[in-house]
Amino acid sequence: MKNKKVYIETYGCQMNLADSEVVSSLLHDDGYEFTRSLRDADVALVNTCSIRDHAEQRVISRLGEFKRYKSNNPEMVIGVLGCMAERLRSKLLDQLRLVDIVVGPDEYRKLPGLLGAAFDGEKGIAVKLSKVENYDDIIPLRTDGVSAWVSVMRGCDKFCTFCVVPYTRGRERSRTLHSVVREIEQLFDRGFREVTLLGQNVNSYRDGEHDFSDLLMSVAHIDPKLRVRFTTSHPQDMSDKLIRAIADYDNICSYVHLPVQSGSDYILELMNRTYTIDHYMKLVGKITSTIPGVALSTDIIAGFPTETEEDHQATLEIIKEVRFDGAFMFKYSPRENTKAWNMGDDVPDEVKTRRLNEIINLQRSISLEINKQTIGKSFEVLVERTSKKSDSYFMGRTDTNKTVIFPEGDYNVGDYLNVKIYDANSATLFGHVVTRQGWVDVRIAVEA
Repeated sequence: MKNKKVYIETYGCQMNLADSEVVSSLLHDDGYEFTRSLRDADVALVNTCSIRDHAEQRVISRLGEFKRYKSNNPEMVIGVLGCMAERLRSKLLDQLRLVDIVVGPDEYRKLPGLLGAAFDGEKGIAVKLSKVENYDDIIPLRTDGVSAWVSVMRGCDKFCTFCVVPYTRGRERSRTLHSVVREIEQLFDRGFREVTLLGQNVNSYRDGEHDFSDLLMSVAHIDPKLRVRFTTSHPQDMSDKLIRAIADYDNICSYVHLPVQSGSDYILELMNRTYTIDHYMKLVGKITSTIPGVALSTDIIAGFPTETEEDHQATLEIIKEVRFDGAFMFKYSPRENTKAWNMGDDVPDEVKTRRLNEIINLQRSISLEINKQTIGKSFEVLVERTSKKSDSYFMGRTDTNKTVIFPEGDYNVGDYLNVKIYDANSATLFGHVVTRQGWVDVRIAVEA
């Protein structure tokens, strides 16, 4: 569609960001241009998330704002993509009448045709889930940068009772190892120096005889200057071979995101998490003993149906015992079509809020203690961008995924620097860059 301009907003997880790059590639190949201004757009798309109700309500509110722009430009086409499109297709099209097209995560190839029809006044919907679609042949459209998210598989077979992903993204299917490696080789040639391999349950990846460990090592072999990360792991699929691969390759980052969700075996069983706390702790022990200096992060849900105060205390205990470097912590949000929906939402919101705050406060105190232990030590940091708070500072990350702020100097985004830490809070490290002239010593409490 020559001269038609597309505006895309993305909500939710990194997988959604990766999907927006696939969508952009498809539309670019069809002749669309892109704009960062909603006012200039002929097409306004929202790529959505359905993990929590709050995210859906934000998107619906935003669509109302899009509709006001459309009142000034009646030919504008508004579309919803992704998980929310699949889950709320009828509500979005018929009840709220906020959109012209609805496209699910497995139907993006149909988007150019649906847009063409929408410009002729036709409403469009495509939300069928696929057992084979993985967009393996599409190179996502990315602007040049340092870090890239690379989707290596789609869907999930775990069916955790709180999660809508199997219903909105379908069953697991993996890209070929060759196509992933080829894409990342091209990224490295363009100047990217870090990739994160993505999947809803990335360590269940399989391409014939190749498992996720094989893929991870193949990517690490591309170049020693390429950092390799991955997310998200499931404890059931964290194999000894995978742990060994992380330990053996210097450029596979010593950082593992390993969601525990709850410290209570009873709640884990209700969640259908398929492991016990004993299994989880043995796995943590194996990871920390095999990978020196490894950083661990996790996901935790507060207030799952029937959760008692004893269950909550068990979660606090697992946080104390593991001492995670960081965590993503949420109140339970009931989602229709999940098994947990039928369990009822019986933990009062004020109790959920209090328990979540206790979890957050405990984790922050542990993160602060861990980060304070880095003071006086030096770390290799990949320069990612200027700081959000000051153009006089850069932001980078360590191998263990810790954010570091340091003064600008004679170096560029994409460089590796040796940075000595002089201060830290629970989220950020502050350092001096080691140079031939000595320390660049400007101390300022500036956040990333």
